[in-house]
Amino acid sequence: MTFPAKNTQAKIVPDPLKPGDLLKVIAPSGTLRERQSFEQGIEIWRSRGYNVEISPNINDRWGYLAGTDAHRTQQLAAAWQDPDCRGIICARGGFGSTRILENWHWQVNQPKWLIGFSDITALLWSLYTAGISSIHAPVLTTLANEPDWSIQRLFDLLEGRPLAPLKGCGWGGGVVNGMLLPGNLTVATHLLGTHLLPNLDGIILAWEDVTEAPYRIDRMLTQWRLSGMLSKVRGIVLGGFSKCEASPNVPSFIVEEVLRDRLGDLGIPIVSDLPFGHDTPNAALPVGMEVILDGEEGILAIK
Repeated sequence: MTFPAKNTQAKIVPDPLKPGDLLKVIAPSGTLRERQSFEQGIEIWRSRGYNVEISPNINDRWGYLAGTDAHRTQQLAAAWQDPDCRGIICARGGFGSTRILENWHWQVNQPKWLIGFSDITALLWSLYTAGISSIHAPVLTTLANEPDWSIQRLFDLLEGRPLAPLKGCGWGGGVVNGMLLPGNLTVATHLLGTHLLPNLDGIILAWEDVTEAPYRIDRMLTQWRLSGMLSKVRGIVLGGFSKCEASPNVPSFIVEEVLRDRLGDLGIPIVSDLPFGHDTPNAALPVGMEVILDGEEGILAIK
């Protein structure tokens, strides 16, 4: 049985993109290191007919960050406030996007697509709280590693074409619909207790992560349980948890056991092993759009 979503907050969905549109590339998080893969990502977008403009500060470096907070904020502001810009592509993840959101306010009168994942989760979720949908999808330094179907899915989503459902492993719990809120588990956990955490009533969460030992995944999920936030959500989708093994010769659960233990008793639909995240096919997912989650068949479908 499908239930109506509790979260009825209206979302602004930017207009579909089309070849010839101006897109701007920014680095709001970690400093750019993967120059070859970055250029390959740019070429994929340009081969699709888009006018891609790279921020002049793209190579800035301040420790592990892509420039100072002020410089990275300026990149975001210049792209967001440009009336000719139709979308913003993030160069890479890393760390740093939360630092520029401390005093940031989105201007909702000129919505445009924001594309990224990993550390970009903070920007995607912040934009969701402002009422604007975005895309959880490969950044420029990971795009060239995607299989053809995943790249096509990204452009289908952005250009307004229907998407095929994604298939994973159903844990049961029935069928629900709600707003999809995908992101990186670590980044999302660090939004708990801040003004950046969206209203989770009726939300379907979608999480992935990388290089987090099972005990750290346990710690984060336990924090979510203790916060009471998981009682608000309608369903959970789990993507790739890659390189999340314990150190050799250290007694441990495997990450799959931790996920089952910390989430399996919530009594809501859960689907695992969906193809999105680090080091797996990173299928594009809409942020703040209505989806149907089938915990019996293991299917996530865009409405």
